[in-house]
Amino acid sequence: MIINNEWLIVGLITSSHGINGQVKVKSLSDFEERFLKPGMRWLQKDNESPLEIELISGFKQPGKGTFVVKFQDINTRNHAEQLKKFKILVKTDKLPKLKKEEFHLLELINLDVKISENDELKIIGKVINLENEKYNLLVIELFKNQKKVLIPFVKEIVPLVDIKNNFLIINPPNGLLEL
Repeated sequence: MIINNEWLIVGLITSSHGINGQVKVKSLSDFEERFLKPGMRWLQKDNESPLEIELISGFKQPGKGTFVVKFQDINTRNHAEQLKKFKILVKTDKLPKLKKEEFHLLELINLDVKISENDELKIIGKVINLENEKYNLLVIELFKNQKKVLIPFVKEIVPLVDIKNNFLIINPPNGLLEL
């Protein structure tokens, strides 16, 4: 999820790990280096202001989608326990560069949503947010009734994303937009 167009939530601290201040992190990112490569990160509890912290080291737990990371000055299990449920953030201006046809999910926000009706593309709404653990649901606000609908972000339903021209096309199953 994007916060104030400035922060991107990339992980959630789920628990402490061991006695030396390490924490377990559930990844919400496709970029593993966010939990492996040392450098500055930001932690946020609930809706408080993000706090800057340095990631010292990290590793992926074998066979799991979780990481164990070590932050600067977090040296005891008790201190690590206090970080449970904190979000790990990165600044949106520090996002990795992508290949030509790739895009960051946050670039989907504010795209016009088009649908094909009678062989014509018609704008029906706008992407206003992303939902779910891996952001695989688009939150679309429909223009006709300002209703918000969730659209699964899968190729069958969203066959085309055109970041350059600021739109995407959806092909929703019958009834999906009427919910």
